[in-house]
Amino acid sequence: MEFADGPMGHALGVSAQNAEALSTCFGTSYAGIIAFMAVATEGSFAKAGDKLGIGRSAISRSVQRLENQLCTRLFTRTTRASQLTREGHIFFESCQLGVNQIFAGINEIANLRDGPPRGVLRVSAPVAFGRNIVAPLLTKFSTTYPDIALELVLNDQPPDFASDRIDVAFRNGHVEDSSIVARQVFPMQLVLCASRAYVRKHGEPATINELCHHDCINLRFPSGRLSEWEFKVDGHSQRYVPEAKLIFNDADLVLRAVLDGRGIAQLGAYQARDHLKRNELLMLLGRHVPDDRGHYICYVSRRHLPPRSRVFIDFMIDEIRGRDQLRLEELCLNGSPR
Repeated sequence: MEFADGPMGHALGVSAQNAEALSTCFGTSYAGIIAFMAVATEGSFAKAGDKLGIGRSAISRSVQRLENQLCTRLFTRTTRASQLTREGHIFFESCQLGVNQIFAGINEIANLRDGPPRGVLRVSAPVAFGRNIVAPLLTKFSTTYPDIALELVLNDQPPDFASDRIDVAFRNGHVEDSSIVARQVFPMQLVLCASRAYVRKHGEPATINELCHHDCINLRFPSGRLSEWEFKVDGHSQRYVPEAKLIFNDADLVLRAVLDGRGIAQLGAYQARDHLKRNELLMLLGRHVPDDRGHYICYVSRRHLPPRSRVFIDFMIDEIRGRDQLRLEELCLNGSPR
């Protein structure tokens, strides 16, 4: 522990040469206080050792070091028993509240770890995915786990788990951050769409290169970057940034503009599927739909994962995989791609 150069050191008036001594003193005091409280509670050094799982001599040395630090005798020792001195009683009363709070904290963490899932869970998701996929599932989750309080944060910018205090995050596309655990919930499909009214008026592109002759609608991310449209051509990924006639910073507004016949856009399957089934949209260049992206659920570490995070992750994976909103296979088989 290095107090000397930090605010704690200045607050305690600790010089650099005394920092090591303070660290040693703190370690000795902590062990001594625990030993002292055990002896005072159990009534003997032997019983205190049994309670803490260490030898009687170790208990005696810890208490003796504490008495030397305080320059005060805390126990009157006889061959049969150990009694608190007057100063020992005062010290016991002073320490009891703090020690009780420490053990209460330990028990609280144990209950959170081993008991029913509870506590606050802060979840991040991209705006459109969170609004259309995650949010509709939260009522069922809260009914299943009523002791978990949820906060859903919608943001197209990938979160910083530490500074944003995020427990679980949904991510779309490619996740290349080695510092987090990323489990693919479902493959992510991107589809090029236009309304029937737009196609009747302007026709449809036969190739990716023909998109430059069409009205395109694109999405701008919070970073300021425009969305790169992705296609699969001869087994390889091809990116394309259209000269957009309309740009929005909300994916649902992009969808709305496409439905209104304003142009062509690349949409997530979860946005477009129901509109394709109802023939409100047409899928264009369906042979070039990319298949190397995914919808991911991410968290910092598998180790010591709180129960509230674990049950949320399992619940969301099961529920989302069970939905058909992300599936386009039957539409492809029915000839909807163009």
